[in-house]
This record gives sequence, structure tokens and C-alpha cells, in this order.
Amino acid sequence: VQLQAFGGGLVQAGASLRLSCAASGRSFSVYASGWFRQAPGKEREFVAAVSRSGGTTYYADSVKGRFTISRDNANNAVHLRMNSLKPEDTAVYYCAAGATESLFTVVADPLHYDYWGQGTQVTVSS
Repeated sequence: VQLQAFGGGLVQAGASLRLSCAASGRSFSVYASGWFRQAPGKEREFVAAVSRSGGTTYYADSVKGRFTISRDNANNAVHLRMNSLKPEDTAVYYCAAGATESLFTVVADPLHYDYWGQGTQVTVSS
């Protein structure tokens, strides 16, 4: 499966952005999906994950209550709604997909994910 992330940009603190990840190839519904981010000089970190069904989600503590992950299997897409953005959210954001047997499993471990998008830059100014 091929993934393409888009929707990033430059915003002020407190603003919102919606990232999207479009999948092509094999049916997207067989994959759990997640968003990760990498800031300059830092390691890639987990942001949010959603199960194959879309019914189970999981968030990093740093974004809980501000970010919402969702998926649209009919259109092979996963989204990340980001509200109340902070300068520390500045990073390149990557979407990822990895096969799971269960419809309800969410995965925070990047090693589980087999497919990655190219990343989209999010910059939050103070």
C-alpha cells in the first residue's frame, strides 16, 4: 500500500489543522493506522493510532484532548484533526499502516508499521 500525507502548514499557536493520509493499493481496511512525528534533532515519536474498524483510538499523552484521529475506509483515508496547536507540536508528521488480525487493535510501536507516508511539515509559531 502507498501512503501520501498532506495538510500540513504554518499556523499560529492555538490554531487548528487537519492532516490527511490517502492510501492506495491494497484495501486500507486490513491495516491499523497511526500518526507519528519527528521534530528537528529528535527521534520519531508516536502521536495517535486508530484500529482497522476505526472504533478504537489511542493517543500520546502530549496530544490527548487536543488531537483526534479518524479513518474513512470507504475512501482509504485516515485523518488527524489537531486543535489548540502549540509550538512544541512543530514537526514532520508521518502516517503509517500496519496489518493487524483484530479489527480493534491499536498500535503505538513504530516497528509494527510496514508502510509509511512521506511526511508533511507542521510548523506552529508562538
